[in-house]
Amino acid sequence: MKITVIGCGRWGSFIAWYLCGLGHAVALYGRPGSAHLAQFRQTRTNGLVTLEDGVALTDSLEEAVNGAEMIVISISSQNLRALMAGLSNYPLAGKTIVLCMKGIEAKTGKRLTQVTEEFVSPETPVAVWVGPGHVQDFLAGIPNCMVIDSKDEKTKTRLVGAFSSGLIRFYYGEDLIGNEIGAASKNVIGIAAGMLDGLNKTALKGALMSRGTREIARLIGAMGGKEISAYGLAHLGDYQATVFSPFSHNRAFGEQFVRGAPYEKLAEGVATTSALLLLSNRYGVELPICRAVDSVITGGQKADRVLSDLFLRSLKKEF
Repeated sequence: MKITVIGCGRWGSFIAWYLCGLGHAVALYGRPGSAHLAQFRQTRTNGLVTLEDGVALTDSLEEAVNGAEMIVISISSQNLRALMAGLSNYPLAGKTIVLCMKGIEAKTGKRLTQVTEEFVSPETPVAVWVGPGHVQDFLAGIPNCMVIDSKDEKTKTRLVGAFSSGLIRFYYGEDLIGNEIGAASKNVIGIAAGMLDGLNKTALKGALMSRGTREIARLIGAMGGKEISAYGLAHLGDYQATVFSPFSHNRAFGEQFVRGAPYEKLAEGVATTSALLLLSNRYGVELPICRAVDSVITGGQKADRVLSDLFLRSLKKEF
């Protein structure tokens, strides 16, 4: 299969490496001037991933689109709309778009498949690739399970067959809304977990995980999805990789934030927090953990007081 991966950061480059290893013809796209792409052109490695010579490198969007049967996108979720506006200038009918990214559009509260579908016709099926795992673990040969979901059943079947291996076992998703919202919102839970680490309150992660999952389940249900999806791989199943792993950008961001230290890497959960609060108001679902994280990041409130109020002082039924 001819596949173009758009985005040559940590995940995009891993995806290109992984799919090439499965025998697909892979091209990796980076925008003109991309430092990541320049590094790959010069050395074929970014320090984590070393690409085989068979992976083509390009900064031509036209070349990337026209030569592909399938387009896998792995970029910052808040940049998806601009990318899709560019992609829509080229013929996309008959191609499949796979979103290997976790977020919600902050300004609109739209899921990423909804953003993508604004720019494509029904002849271009859209799928998501979500679930737990870190590039560092996969490259060390540590296997994991992930999820493929789409409105189109044939697309799911095709992707699971084309992408599965001994390193990644793919499950067929059965709730696109739940899997998208669950995958995005776990990054906010990751930020809260990092704040607990930074405050030396790591033991409260148990309360965070149980309450966080229930909070997101209610939102998924209100949006028309299945509440049980919050307990699947896209959300609760991704907590180990997000809430505990040293490789989690969102956890690291939360820890550094409460310590007053800068964090230069992308933490998708920051923008997702704003999007979830928009959805909270739209659907009338209380999201106290998301609201607490926002009050610390954007409201300037003290994390120690906010999290203590949330977990230690409020009187609540367990569920």
